[in-house]
Amino acid sequence: MFEKFKRKSLRKQIQKNLLKRDLSQVNSTVKTVGFLVDEVSFTDFEKLYDFSKTLGVQRKDVKIFSFVPYQKKAPSLRQNQINNKDFTWGGVITNKSAKEFLANPFDILIGYYKGTHEFLDMMVSESTAKFKVGVTGGDERLFDLLIAVELTKTEAFKGELKKYLTVLNKLK
Repeated sequence: MFEKFKRKSLRKQIQKNLLKRDLSQVNSTVKTVGFLVDEVSFTDFEKLYDFSKTLGVQRKDVKIFSFVPYQKKAPSLRQNQINNKDFTWGGVITNKSAKEFLANPFDILIGYYKGTHEFLDMMVSESTAKFKVGVTGGDERLFDLLIAVELTKTEAFKGELKKYLTVLNKLK
């Protein structure tokens, strides 16, 4: 019952965040990239860092934050990770590193997860990123661009992303 209440609160918070989004910098060029990833469906983060080379962004300017459904008992070396316990029943994120990640004004935030995902959608809506890219099936209100490619086909996604960013004049 509490899980349903939490998810409903997340949807309400997403709606509030959508209303206060700043779109004034949406046309800026790409210098920094952030990724939000669902670790259940994708774990090869090295492929995501390869995106930076394709976009002309240095590896140091690429940040990845992942979601795992439940915190593992064994300690993890990854600090950029969030789970469902890091969200209050009112839809507020309590994870300090997640708040820092979302406050970073990325030139592009890529939601690299399939479909709608209340927790990751909440993070996308709360992000101060200037331009947001997602995969088809995601919430259209959250993203400025949705790419119709399977998550497992990272090379195809990379090619499509570069093509659209070139057309939008976001690459140098």
